[in-house]
Amino acid sequence: MKNNIILVGMPGSGKTTIGAMLGEKLPDYVHIDIDSVIERTAGMKISEIFAKYSEDYFRKLEYDTIKLCSSGSKRIISTGGGAFENPDNRATLLKFGKVFYLKTNPDILYDRLKEDSARPLLQKENPREILENMLKKREENYKKAHYTIDTDLLSEDEIIRFILDETNS
Repeated sequence: MKNNIILVGMPGSGKTTIGAMLGEKLPDYVHIDIDSVIERTAGMKISEIFAKYSEDYFRKLEYDTIKLCSSGSKRIISTGGGAFENPDNRATLLKFGKVFYLKTNPDILYDRLKEDSARPLLQKENPREILENMLKKREENYKKAHYTIDTDLLSEDEIIRFILDETNS
C-alpha cells in the first residue's frame, strides 16, 4: 500500500519539521520520526548510541525501526539523514510509500546545523566540508526517491502543498 508519506534528505533538510506539519494537516495519519523512535526505544540519544556502540549498531537499529514503522498505512515517516543509504531501507521505503527527497543547499544545511551538538557525524573539524562531502556521497541515492523537492526557495507551506498534491494524485 503506497499511502505512506516518506521524507528523506540530509540532516537539517526539514524532514522532522515538514513531517510534523503534514501530521497536523492529515489528522488520520500518524507522524513517525525514525530517530526519535530509536532514541525512545534505546533509552539514549543517537550520539550516545554512536559513542557507546558504533554507527553500525545504530544502522541496525535504524533498519529494524524502518521495517517495523513502514509496514503500516497512513504514516508520515521522517527518516534519519543516512537511512536511505542502506539498500534494504531504500527498497522498503520505496515499496511502502511515496518517497520525497527534500533537497537542500549545503550552505542552508550548515546554517541550520552549525549550533547543533546532537549530530554525531558533524562533531568533527570542518563540519561544513563534511556536510558537502556527505551530500555528494548520498545524492545518488536520494535521487532514487519518487519525488525531489528543491526546498531552497520554497516556504514550508509550499513544500507541504507539493507533497499533498502528489500524495492525492
